Amino acid sequence: MKVLVTGGAGFLGRALCRALLAEGHEVTSFQRSHSPELEAMGVRQIRGDLADAAAVRSACAGQDAVLHNAAKAGAWGAYADYFAANVTGTRNVLAAMRAHDIKRLVYTSTPSVTHSGRTPVEGGNELDTPLGTKFKAPYPATKLIAENEVLAANGPELATVALRPRLIWGPDDSQLLPRLVERARAGRLRFIAGGHNLMDTTYVDNAARAHVLALQALTPGAACAGKAYFISNGEPRPVRRIVNDLLQAAGVPPVEGSIPYGLAYAAGAVLEAAWTVLRLRGEPPMTRFLAEQLSTPHWYDISAAARDFGYRPTVSIDEGLQRLADWWRTTPR
Repeated sequence: MKVLVTGGAGFLGRALCRALLAEGHEVTSFQRSHSPELEAMGVRQIRGDLADAAAVRSACAGQDAVLHNAAKAGAWGAYADYFAANVTGTRNVLAAMRAHDIKRLVYTSTPSVTHSGRTPVEGGNELDTPLGTKFKAPYPATKLIAENEVLAANGPELATVALRPRLIWGPDDSQLLPRLVERARAGRLRFIAGGHNLMDTTYVDNAARAHVLALQALTPGAACAGKAYFISNGEPRPVRRIVNDLLQAAGVPPVEGSIPYGLAYAAGAVLEAAWTVLRLRGEPPMTRFLAEQLSTPHWYDISAAARDFGYRPTVSIDEGLQRLADWWRTTPR
């Protein structure tokens, strides 16, 4: 098929492009800036902004399917900016697909749409895990609006599915691991409440494989059409172990320090206020949303994805960590 990937220049986006090319699809990426990595892969690139309806409509011309992966992510920022990228952008994708009679849409959502403060999710599935209602950050709030609209658009003329991969990591990551390494080396990394809560993660190639499998299974009336699915490695581990394993892959000593949840939450509230009043750039080092996320169990039942489109992780966490260590050691930075 001819497949458009939005946000193909990003971490997961590049993995999606590689996975699609490996299956023989013709891939086009829609993103804001040119990517030498995608050029080397032979991916056609179209530059534009998701909030520009005409640009999205033009990018969708001639496509058979869309993997809508682009989004504004983070734990801080103006709601309007998140809404423009995550909601308006998704509405533009849906409108463009209808205009060009494109039949398949795989949407990259997030488990954060089910975030409910300190309520733990332990082995949660898609039916029993309620959607969040009172979000403390614009990212999950706007992603939930977009996910709901994607799933509501499912029907005889357009088949849609939403995937919720949890904490994607692996080689080629320019965000999560470098930030962990920087903070650990500066002595500014601490666990919250000991970091003993279990959390799911997803190796990047597994996340990409889930998208490709969902795309292949997706047709009007298919078992996965109109539904959302949790995606992970299916190997929940304590946050403390996850972080220190990632740091070890980068050759950084483990972190042992911890702060109580109440202190982290209070610090998040104070820092949010400071960033708002003083209009500081970047993200606060802690927010209330992050304090809740990092101290609460979040792991999921991924059997529905296995049942409906055959997703099973093929790269274990331990194998992924070895690949990550090899990449970190051999990649100039």
